[in-house]
Amino acid sequence: MNQVFHKNHNRYIVIYCLWVALMLSFSFEVQAQNAPPNIILILVDDLGISDLGCYGHPFFQTPSIDSLSERGMRFTQAYAASPVCSPTRAALMTGKNPARLKLTNFLYGHRFDTLSNLAPAQYISNLPLEEATIAEKLKSSGYRTAMIGKWHLTDNENDTEFSPQHRGFDWVTGGRGSATSYFFPEWLSSGRTDNIGGEPGQYLTDIITDEAISFITEKNEKPFFLYLSHYAVHIPLQAPEADIEYFRKIPGREAYDLTYAAMIKNLDDNMRRLMNALLEEGKAENTIIIFTSDNGGLAVPEGGPQPTTNDPYREGKGHLYEGGIRVPLIISWPGKSQQGTESHLPVSTMDIFYTMLEAAGQSAVQADVDGRSLIKELHKPGSLGGSLLYWHYPHFSNQGGRPSAAMRENQYKLIYFFETRNAELYDLEKDPEEMYELSRSKSRIARRMQANLLKWLADVEANLPQSLVEGD
Repeated sequence: MNQVFHKNHNRYIVIYCLWVALMLSFSFEVQAQNAPPNIILILVDDLGISDLGCYGHPFFQTPSIDSLSERGMRFTQAYAASPVCSPTRAALMTGKNPARLKLTNFLYGHRFDTLSNLAPAQYISNLPLEEATIAEKLKSSGYRTAMIGKWHLTDNENDTEFSPQHRGFDWVTGGRGSATSYFFPEWLSSGRTDNIGGEPGQYLTDIITDEAISFITEKNEKPFFLYLSHYAVHIPLQAPEADIEYFRKIPGREAYDLTYAAMIKNLDDNMRRLMNALLEEGKAENTIIIFTSDNGGLAVPEGGPQPTTNDPYREGKGHLYEGGIRVPLIISWPGKSQQGTESHLPVSTMDIFYTMLEAAGQSAVQADVDGRSLIKELHKPGSLGGSLLYWHYPHFSNQGGRPSAAMRENQYKLIYFFETRNAELYDLEKDPEEMYELSRSKSRIARRMQANLLKWLADVEANLPQSLVEGD
């Protein structure tokens, strides 16, 4: 009798322990599912949409970025908020169109054309203090925050109130404008990267990735937001010699700048290191990775050889044609985004801001909304309808762009040039290369879109170029 009792008693204990373990496991799984996700926002400088393997480049090698695309969603019609860097960065931080912010040119850009009838529009030289950044918003939800790399949202580095340390970021490495060298100690000479240490000969992209890994592996129970803003692949074209040598052995190399190819390879190698660190820390399954660029690739020689083209798209950085504003965008959120999917929805930089907000559990609704969350699109491609997209670049760019504004409505895109007061209309569905101008053959559409674009500029109180002709 006692033996039977003890056997049954022991069996009940085993069953009870198994039940408790099962309930605890279920509880931890539910907690993990409900835990706010970590967010990594990776912004590459001057990376064109055609520069990645997953976007069809036949020579540049990006297996790590390609694998990120295979695990998430690749957007084929993603746009930067501006054809130059600082306005896009401002839009990324605030969710607002650069025209609304009055920050429409790269900081310190003041180019004039003495042969033009216009002076470029005025623009502010700092991200306004009254604008809440994504870091401040996420920090209010319990996130720890880091900005590593290029900030480029203040014209005066001595105005510390405009620095990332005072805009919601706890951990800051870098935080200034473009690098004038990618090798230590030469990168210190510009004064823009003098707070990034290193050893002689070390490469800047490697160093800031080391910093990013240190941040994400820090022992802390809070969710994290990492804004990893690469200096690469902006000029000057410089890369580790081993990476350049790698491409010297590949057939077809004559058609490409091997140093630029090596910069992209190094960037991809560092993406692999970052993603491996997430895996080793057990954080990969609850981390959103967003990968994009601040504008199209630099498609003209500027202080050196021409880095890239944006084929098949027209022009590049500094222009409102597709090559200047269409950018790569990949979003991977394990368990939320469908793996290996494409979205053909036209989206913009501002949408990234609202996507991060909603992912963190915050409402994406506010006044003066210029974007929307892409969470529904991640769940099911094609679930979001189209929206109007607007650009305002009332300046003379270093790359030959003229003062202009643009809008996209469904398949049509209109570019309005302030100097001539003429507009160009393109059907991007049939003509993504913008070869066939349609403002005469589709004059009704062109007139309506031009009127809507000018009305939008008035509604956001956009700063406009000033006429140099008396009485005009």
